[in-house]
Amino acid sequence: MGIRILLAVTMTVLVAGTPRAAHAQAKKGQDSKPKPDVQDAKYGPHERNVLDLWKAKSGKPTPVVVFIHGGGFRAGDKSNLSPGLLARCLEAGISVAAINYRLSHQAPFPAPMLDGGRAVQFIRSQAKEWNLDPARIGATGGSAGAGISLWLAFHDDLADPKSDDLVARQSTRLTCAAVLGAQSSYDPRWIQKTIGGRAHEHPALMPFYGLKPDELDSPKAHKLYEQASPINYLSKDDAPVFLVYSEPKGPLPADAKPGEGIHHLKFGEALKAKMDPLGIECVVRHTDDYKEKAGPADTLNREMVAFFVKHLGGGK
Repeated sequence: MGIRILLAVTMTVLVAGTPRAAHAQAKKGQDSKPKPDVQDAKYGPHERNVLDLWKAKSGKPTPVVVFIHGGGFRAGDKSNLSPGLLARCLEAGISVAAINYRLSHQAPFPAPMLDGGRAVQFIRSQAKEWNLDPARIGATGGSAGAGISLWLAFHDDLADPKSDDLVARQSTRLTCAAVLGAQSSYDPRWIQKTIGGRAHEHPALMPFYGLKPDELDSPKAHKLYEQASPINYLSKDDAPVFLVYSEPKGPLPADAKPGEGIHHLKFGEALKAKMDPLGIECVVRHTDDYKEKAGPADTLNREMVAFFVKHLGGGK
């Protein structure tokens, strides 16, 4: 069965986005976060082009981690930032920004990626006012937010040095990224070959690209698939990454549901196989690695923040 049919039949099967358990946990704990120092700052013209910022206490400019929420490019909000991760970052002297971006029904690819880049540029433009170090910016997020993070980590700089817009002249490049359930490719052909099963049938893919069913195997679609996939941009000067996955390891079952496997460990393993020869650090973890440890969620937060400290330093 061709990609066109496989993707089209999934539109009513799955709810796209961050794994339900992780999303529920984030929503449950969001009220325990302190009030941001900057709330709903506008970084672009769309109503969803807003961000919150929590400043780490420091007498010198601090690094900053940008949180990009998941939700299959169709849902989610900056409020999904984990209180535990936020607390760990602030304790380490790392400020944290959380952004919203345009969703698929508002603007398809490349809008979510470009919004992520614009947010990074805006943060750099405000660095002096907000006591941030513009040379030390990392990113984090889950699922779609993880994919945006990787896209920015590997993509060439989107800065336009000749622009009349001060923000547009800033760099979009990241120092590092630590993410959850990242898709290293959004190309359904690559996903079918590399992940297997019916992962490539995930219902978020067609609206993400803004494609009609009869366009899914077209040259237009193939170009979009390649442009959207972070793994295609890798070069030796790109940022190191820390990847965590939670879906069951091993091959997908014969009776896998459409979209099952969209957060599979194989996305990270394939990325590491391309990053290792380039000499770029790529740490791949599975949540099974934390089962025997006390407070697995906090252990994971500590490791992610330790990765940020290693590459960004702290602000204290």
